[in-house]
Amino acid sequence: MSDLHFWGQVLGFVGYAIGVSTFYQKDDRRLKIMMMVFNINHVFHYLLLGSMMSALSALLSAMRTTTSIFTSSKLVAYIFILASGLLGYTLAESWADIWPILGTAIGTYSVFVLKGIPMRIGFLLGACCWLVNNIIVGSIGGTLLEMTLIGANLFTMFRLHKEAQVTSVTAEEIQ
Repeated sequence: MSDLHFWGQVLGFVGYAIGVSTFYQKDDRRLKIMMMVFNINHVFHYLLLGSMMSALSALLSAMRTTTSIFTSSKLVAYIFILASGLLGYTLAESWADIWPILGTAIGTYSVFVLKGIPMRIGFLLGACCWLVNNIIVGSIGGTLLEMTLIGANLFTMFRLHKEAQVTSVTAEEIQ
C-alpha cells in the first residue's frame, strides 16, 4: 500500500467519525454544516485513493451543502443537479463513475427541497449510491460509514416520526 493510499484510508476513517455525528443531528441546519465538513474531508480522501470522479462529486456536494444552508431554492437545486450531470457526462470514464454522480444529485435535491423525514429518505437513497461507489473504489472507512449512516439515518427518522406522533397526540388532547 502506498503512502497516499494509506493516508487516504486514514481520512476515510476521519470521515467515518464526522459522518456518524452528522446524521445523528435532528436540527436540519446543524446537519447541513456537519455534512459540509464531511464532504470537504472526503474530497481529500478520494483524491488520495485516486478516484477523481468521487473527489469532484464530494467537492460539488460540499458546495451545494454550503449553499443549501442559505437557500432552499428549487432553481439552485436544479442548477447543482445539472452541474453534477454535466460533470459525469464530460468526465466519467466507466459505468462505475455513475454512483457518486447519482449520490450527489439525490443529495442535492434532498438538501435543497426536502426537510425532516423526507430529506433523510433522500439521504438514505444517496447513501446507497455512495456505498456502491465506496466498495468500487476500495474505501474501507467510506464503506463502513455508508453502512453505519444508513442505520443511523433510519434511527433518526424513527425518532423524528415518534416526536411527530407525540406532538400530534398532544395537540389533539388540547382541543
